[in-house]
Parts: sequence; structure tokens; C-alpha cells
Amino acid sequence: MTPTAAEPMKTTLPLVGSAEPPKPAIDYELLLDCVHCGLCTSACPTYVENGNEADSPRGRIYLMRGVIDQKLELDATTKGHLDLCLNCRACETACPSGVQYGKLIEPFRAYMAELEPGRSTASLNSLQRWLLFHIFPSAWRTRVALAPARLMQWTGLDWLLRKSGLLKLLPKSLQTMHGMLPPLKPHYGQLPEVLPAIGPKRARVALFTGCVADAIYPETNYATAKVLQANGCEVWIPRAQGCCGALHYHAAMESESLPFMQNNLEAFGMMGDAADSVDAIIINAAGCGAMVKDYEHVLHHTEYAGAAAKFVSKVKDISEFLVELGPIAPTHPLPIRATYHDACHLRHAQKIQTPPRQLLGMIPGMELIPLGETDICCGAAGSYNLTQPEMAEQLGKRKTNNILLTQAQAVFTGNVGCLMQITKHVHAIDPSIWVAHPIDALWASYSGELPKLARRE
Repeated sequence: MTPTAAEPMKTTLPLVGSAEPPKPAIDYELLLDCVHCGLCTSACPTYVENGNEADSPRGRIYLMRGVIDQKLELDATTKGHLDLCLNCRACETACPSGVQYGKLIEPFRAYMAELEPGRSTASLNSLQRWLLFHIFPSAWRTRVALAPARLMQWTGLDWLLRKSGLLKLLPKSLQTMHGMLPPLKPHYGQLPEVLPAIGPKRARVALFTGCVADAIYPETNYATAKVLQANGCEVWIPRAQGCCGALHYHAAMESESLPFMQNNLEAFGMMGDAADSVDAIIINAAGCGAMVKDYEHVLHHTEYAGAAAKFVSKVKDISEFLVELGPIAPTHPLPIRATYHDACHLRHAQKIQTPPRQLLGMIPGMELIPLGETDICCGAAGSYNLTQPEMAEQLGKRKTNNILLTQAQAVFTGNVGCLMQITKHVHAIDPSIWVAHPIDALWASYSGELPKLARRE
């Protein structure tokens, strides 16, 4: 019987007999696509960092296949190697055989979570779990939770607490999360539900504003809306939209993620005729974009399958959409030396590499310097820097070293997690470096509202 939208999707195959254990819901043929050539190893952040074959994509596929074939025990060591994977999917970009690694690691992790309920978040304390799954999926609740931090930053109390050492009195988990916060700018409040096109109307689009990204980087959603208007787009911002579901889905909490997905399909009118009223659904956060583009796969067994297919056909990253539309050239010079980091879920999951660079290349006066190891994960990877802090720290420092080698005054990247991770590590060495989304730079060049860091010689 086909499960309904309210039912969790099964993560294991039915038992054939009482003696046969449950298995991951993986198409076995996908495992066989891997020919073990090893070309993925140089693209894998964990293998590059520690050189352990079991921490490479090829090694992890061996482990998963060994468990499924009942030749290998799913013990703590095996789980540890699989847990350490960032699911950045750089291996998919490097693989000549087209191995769909994401469709292997995600269901296998769901299988491990089914065998051991709660294991996917076992390394988090109760406060972190509450914030991650009850506060962060709501843009409004996250804004409220961040209000004290914003106030402390604006008044200078945050600086005083750091310098005095009083922050060290906080629980370790709160110190970690505090250290991840970038400088918080004022929130724009609430944009009108419909923003008119400026100049001749070229398209009507819907804007996906997200949850954590909107609360921490509201200036980017504002810039996205204004850039779309400047390019002749009427912008619709559905009021009922919410979290994409990635926080729960990537924590192997698939059943908990489904209501978020279903809500967005309804909010954007995919259950009716509203799907035909927009030319595209625009997303500026790579992690959200990758999750939303996967709705059709995740919901294909539910009554929402048709709506998900329509939704996915409309979803575009902001850079992808503008390049296809033909962007209007910005005019205000931004005379800075800059570099660009490829967010994993933009380059590897969505296969979008050139468009962000094309947009940055249009900005007068900007010198764009190639970044070494640009496609190696920075260590953010959703909640990875909470669940695997040691490896996240190593990768964050590795990324920072490469950024500093460019001598750039600014570094741009297209995902909220990358922005937070890079800001944390880069600003620990040079607080003057501007870390921002490419669309922030583009809006600065459209509007002439140049950031202070970008004005320096």
C-alpha cells in the first residue's frame, strides 16, 4: 500500500523471513556503480585531511556494501567512519561512473538511526537538539532567540564579555554556538507579499526565504528581492512558507522532515493552479536549494509526488536564474580584491559552478582571484560542526589558509553554513575581510550602498 503524506517513509526493506535482518532502503545497483577507481579520494575532505581509506567515498561504499552483504558488522568503528562523512557530495562531481553517493549515504544513515533511535543526534546535548530541531526551523523563533545576541553585539557587551573571559563561564555547547555567530545586521522586518518589477516586466518569481538564513543573514534575502526587482521581476513572497526540512532530513529524521516539505508545496500553490503563475521559485541558500530540488525523490511515494515534481521544475538558485534571464549590468564600482568559495550543495549537489562567478565578474572594479581547493568543504555541512566539531575545525582552518593565500579583501559564498563557518575562522585572523553572499556584492554594485570594508583601498 502506498504510504500517505502523514506516514513516515520506510527506511528498511520488508523481512523475508524471521532470520533475515532488516536492510537499508538502498537500490543495490547503485552500490555496484562504484568501480573503486579512487578518483573520488582527492575530492573527499575527510580523506584529504586524514588519509584514511575508510574515510573516503570508495571506502564508505565498501563498508555499506559489506554490511548489506552481511560480511561486515555494523559496529562502532564502521559507524564512526560513516558518521564522519560530510555528505558534501564532492565525490559525485569527481566520479566518472556517475555514482549517486547521496542516495547511498542518506538512506544508510536513516537505517542506522532506525536500528538505534536517536543515534544521529546522540553527540548533541538537550539544548543543542532543542535549538536545532525546534528553534532553527522557524525563522521567527530564530529571530527571537537571536535578539539578545544582536543586542549584545550592538551595545559592545559581547566584546566586553569576550575580553573579560566571562563567556568561558557559559556551558561549552553555548560557547561553541556563540563562536559560530557572525556580526548580526538589523532585520528588514517583513517585505511586502508582492514586490513590483522595476522597468519592463521580464518574469514573475516566488522567493523562498528560508529559516536560519533569513534570521542570521536578513540582508541577503533583502538584496535578493531587490536584485530581482532591478532585473524586471515581480517578486511574490508566500507568507505561509517555512523551513525546507533539511535540518531534520539530514539528521536521519525523515518522518519529521515531511511536514515541512508538504507545507512549502501548499504555501507555493503547488497543490493548485498557482504553480503556473510563476516562472521560477528562487532560492539563495545552497543547502536549502539542494534539499528542495530533492523533494520529488523524497516524496515520490506520497500523495504529494505530483506537486513535488511541479515544485522542483520551478526551483532555481538565484545565480542560476539571473544568468539564464540575462542579468542587467551593475554600474557602481566595487574596487576590491575578492575570491569565491564553492558551497558544496551548490557546486556538487546542484551542479552550479559558473553562474556565481559570472555575476561577480560583472561588478566594475572587482578583481576575482581563484581560490585553492575551492571545491573542498569548509566543514560547515549543516549541523556537522556541532556533531563532528574536531573535523569541522580542521577543515575550517584549511579553508581559511587557502583564503588568506589569495590576499583577498572579500570572500563570497552561496550558503548560510559556509558563511558562518568561514566568518568564524577568517575573522579569528583578519576581522577586516568581508565575508558575504555574491548577491550582497551584486546589490551593492546596483545600489551604490557599498559596505565599509569594500571601500578601503
